[in-house]
Amino acid sequence: MTGVWVLLAVVALTGVGGLVHRGRQGRIRDVTADDTLRAELARLGEAPGERATLLQFSSAFCAPCRATRRTLTEVSEMVDGVRHVEVDAEEHLELVRRLGILKTPTTLVLDADVREVKRASGQPRKADVLAALGRALP
Repeated sequence: MTGVWVLLAVVALTGVGGLVHRGRQGRIRDVTADDTLRAELARLGEAPGERATLLQFSSAFCAPCRATRRTLTEVSEMVDGVRHVEVDAEEHLELVRRLGILKTPTTLVLDADVREVKRASGQPRKADVLAALGRALP
């Protein structure tokens, strides 16, 4: 009988953990860091957007990364002065570690001063990206 209770507890904990994980996927959240990423973009050979930058970290075999690329490209074409920059996480592991990128895709929303104001892990929705840009735009 003890085995049944242990099994039920494990199933319950797994279910709760899965719901929490699914609830955080693609959600855009505030960040408190105010470090500038201008130098990092320069090292990557990329220029920031005039008003904001959508910095996406991707990997080669990531299906959600391709969908995120389409979404962020559409948003950058819709909003003047916004630029989409995609970084291969595997090629820039030191930067990934320093920024605390744990999975791909991860998108950083940067303001005109190239400071991170929002972050999304997973595939964000277009409406959420547009709302996040509202905070980044001057």
